[in-house]
Formats: sequence, C-alpha cells, structure tokens
Amino acid sequence: MKISIKLRNHIFFVLGSLLTALTISVFYLPNKIVTGGVSGISTILFHTAGIQPGVTYFVVNAVLLLIGFKYLGRDFVIKTIIGSSIVTVFVQIFSYLPVLTDNIILNVAFGSILYGFAIGLTLIAGGSTGGTDILGRLIQYRFPSVRIGSAMIISDFIIIFISLIMFKNIDLAMYGIISLFGMSYSINFLIRKLNVSKLAFVITEKGSELSPYLIKNFTRGLTVVDAVGGYTGNKKIVLMCALKERELPLFQKRVHEIDPEAFIIFSESEQIVGNGFLVYR
Repeated sequence: MKISIKLRNHIFFVLGSLLTALTISVFYLPNKIVTGGVSGISTILFHTAGIQPGVTYFVVNAVLLLIGFKYLGRDFVIKTIIGSSIVTVFVQIFSYLPVLTDNIILNVAFGSILYGFAIGLTLIAGGSTGGTDILGRLIQYRFPSVRIGSAMIISDFIIIFISLIMFKNIDLAMYGIISLFGMSYSINFLIRKLNVSKLAFVITEKGSELSPYLIKNFTRGLTVVDAVGGYTGNKKIVLMCALKERELPLFQKRVHEIDPEAFIIFSESEQIVGNGFLVYR
C-alpha cells in the first residue's frame, strides 16, 4: 500500500507540474493574464522585456530557493527543484503550441480551473512547483502568525498590481483577480472532494452473522453498537463503517447478502482521520 501511495503521489506530482506549464503557456501567457506567482512575473517580463518564460521561471525559483534553503527543509527544497524544473522545461516547450482561443473570458475560465487543478495535484503529492509556495513559506517563517494561504494571496495581489502598472490595462488586472479566485476555488474543491468520505450505519437483527462476514469480505473495519427498536422494542445491532464513495455499492451488496432486510443509512463525512484514510491539505 505504501508503494502504491508513493507511486500515485509521483504521478500526481508530475501530472500537476505538466498541467501547470500547459496552463501558463496556452491560456495565461499569450493573453497577458497575470494571476500572481512566478507565472505572473514570467508573463510580465515576456511582454515587457522579451525574456523567455522558462528563463524567468528558473531564475526566480533559484533565487527564492537559495534564500530559503536553510529555512524550508531538504525534502521541500528537493521536491520544489524537481517540480520547478519540470515546469521550467515544459513552459518553454508548450509555448510553441498554438493559442486555443482569443476569447479572454474563456482563457480566464478554463485557465483558472486547470491551473487550480494542477496546483492541487502537486499539493496532494506533498510537492511544489515553486513561486509563491516558497515565498509564502518564507513569510510564514518570518511571521509565524500569518497563514501560508494569506501570505500567498498577498504576494499574488502585489504581482497583479505590478502588472497593472506595467501593462496599464485595468481590464487585464481584473481578469487576473478573477482568475486568482477561480484558481483558489478549484484547489479547494479538489482537496475537499478527495477528503470527503461516507459513513454507513447498518441497522440489523443479524449483527452476529453480518459483522464477521463484513470483516472477512470487505476492506474496512466496523464498530458495533447495541440498540433497541423504538417502535418494536426488539434488540438490534447498529454497524458503523467509514467508507470511500466508490465502495458504497459493494458494501451494500455484502450487507444484503446476509440480511436483505437490513436498514442502511449513508451519510457524508467532510473528513475522516485514521487508519486507511489520508487527509489532503
């Protein structure tokens, strides 16, 4: 299981880094959309000084990592170097792809969703693509009371304000702000979706048979609670089980194999902490 989790995290990390590069090159860079971070700095310098985005991405991240090397820890730095290197190379490669559309609204909408999804994948994998992730952690190190999310938003807004000064276009700055909030929503939605689990409550009179059967033929543990029917006064058993959404059909099938009359309640749990469940942040 540990090997599969590590493999999945590596896949998420690489995929997230590639999607980050694709979004910058196809949606943001050609349309001067600045959402903050190193991608925003790259966009500004590309359109004002002609500096290739891959070069900017590499230089800015290298400077931030040198400044923060002793504060951020070896593992974070190594993952950030890998992630920022992937983005650096593929931002340059993807910059040769044709622009999908000239519609600024479509670029903002699809760009923010895809960019948020990409960053979410790298965060789930415990990595970083650099940029405001590094800056946010450095600010948090200097001012521990400041949350990293707040620090990243502040730095992003500063970069968007710089784009307003450089491009002298209030519309582009407003599009950047909309994209920033869209990206944040996309990240939060992805992480929340992965954290959401289900609770199953099975009310049955065949608890002595059903409990060992489920333990033997299902991948989750159970909690057994004695209960009494409010109307009949009969003794019953309530089985409580934490599940992932994809496991619901098989769980219901296993329950009804022993007790077709069992009463099953499925409820949503925002987050479950414990063995067999990972918490994504």
